Amino acid sequence: MTEAARDTPGLVLRTREGRPFRFDPGALCLELLPTGGLGRYAAFEVLHEPADLVRWAGESRLPAGLALSVSEAELERARELRAALWRLAGSRAQGREFGAQDLAVVNAVAAAPPLVARIDAGGGRVWAPGATGTALLSTVARDAVDLLTGPSAVRVRVCEAHDCALLFVDTSRPGRRRWCAMERCGNRHKVRAHRARHAESAEGDA
Repeated sequence: MTEAARDTPGLVLRTREGRPFRFDPGALCLELLPTGGLGRYAAFEVLHEPADLVRWAGESRLPAGLALSVSEAELERARELRAALWRLAGSRAQGREFGAQDLAVVNAVAAAPPLVARIDAGGGRVWAPGATGTALLSTVARDAVDLLTGPSAVRVRVCEAHDCALLFVDTSRPGRRRWCAMERCGNRHKVRAHRARHAESAEGDA
C-alpha cells in the first residue's frame, strides 16, 4: 500500500464480481471483520496463513512501519476474536444484549500487552521491535472495548442493503449514514430506486 493510499481511511474490498470499492468502517476493530468469518462470511475468508494477518495489519489504519511476527496459534486466535467481534458489533448495532462468551474472548485478548509505539532520535513515531500477533490482537480488542463502551457505541451501524452485513461507525455529522460505501451499496440503492420510479412512471403513462 502506498503512503497516499494510507492517507485515505478505510480498506479496499472487492465485490463478489471482483470490483474494488473503498470501505471505511471508522474503527480498527471493525476493519478486521471483512477478512472473513463463519457461515455466510466464510466466502470472504482471507486469513489463511500467518502472512495474511501481517498483510492485513499493513493495510489497516494502524500507522505504517510495523514489523510483525505471527504464529499459527495467533492466526487462529485472530479468527476467534473476529467471530466474537462480528457478534458483539452486530448486537450493538441492533440493540441486542452482548453474548457472555464473546465478551470473555474480547476481554481475554485485550488483557495481553498491546503494540507499543516509541519516539525515535529524530522525533518521529516508530513501533517498538518484537511486535507479535498477540500484541496486535490485544490492540484490536482494546479498540473494540473503547468503541463498544464509549460515546460512539450508539453510532455502530449495519449496512442497510438487504444483501450486505458490513458494520461501521457512523462518523457523519448528521448521523445518517446508511451504506457501507456509496460506491457499492449506496449506488445500487440509487439505481434500484431510479428503476422503480421509471417503472411507475411508465405504468402511469400506459
